[in-house]
Amino acid sequence: MKVYLDLVFFINFFFDFLILLATKVVLKEVVPLWRIFLGSFVASCSIFLLFLSLSNLELFLVKIMISVVIILVTFGRRNFLSDIIYFYLISMILGGFLYLFDISFTYQNKGVVFFGNGLGLNLVVIVILAPIFLFFYSKQYKKDKVKMSVTHSVEIYVGHKVYYLKGMLDTGNQLKDPCTGKSVILINSTVGIPMPRYFYVPYKALNTEGVIPCCKVERVIVDDHVFSKCLIGISKDRFSLGGVDCILPNQFKEDL
Repeated sequence: MKVYLDLVFFINFFFDFLILLATKVVLKEVVPLWRIFLGSFVASCSIFLLFLSLSNLELFLVKIMISVVIILVTFGRRNFLSDIIYFYLISMILGGFLYLFDISFTYQNKGVVFFGNGLGLNLVVIVILAPIFLFFYSKQYKKDKVKMSVTHSVEIYVGHKVYYLKGMLDTGNQLKDPCTGKSVILINSTVGIPMPRYFYVPYKALNTEGVIPCCKVERVIVDDHVFSKCLIGISKDRFSLGGVDCILPNQFKEDL
């Protein structure tokens, strides 16, 4: 059997590029296009494993190590876990789609027995279908993510304690400390975060103005995004907005 390495390399490069690009789009990773190409090249070099005499377990471990290198080369270490999970997830989804499409045209069945009918998928058809499928998958995923991103998971580190809250981004929350310029996260008065040392920050709202007690925090993590230059302020009025515990400032919008 003849194996055309250049064709195999091109096919691997093409599909690896699509998978990495879809991972970038789905996770909104900020990486230049050349890193996608570089990661695809590293992934395509795995065809040289064909010339190694490896057991199934050894081959599996080598593939895992190569996938780790691919993710590090392409996206870096910042969101490594989510990157590699979605890399594998999108790979399996694309592979399953192509397998299903191929099985529908290549095999016929009589009852539970399947046999080939000689109509294998043409490579050109696969090359055309794969990006179309990933495009619609990424588009639908982003729509679903927008629906789910109305609320955010919030971790507030105060001293040696961590408070896990449910927050909502409010573009109307422009509250900042005039001295430090730090944005203020409004906490529901029912949460009960102790503030042994606090200071007052003036605010202006519709037909009202006053001051709100605020304090510094070690850091705040919102959906895996770390914010260190912010304050928390206890709202005087209890608010009930879909069960959220805090209102995030508009300044967080660009990072979420």
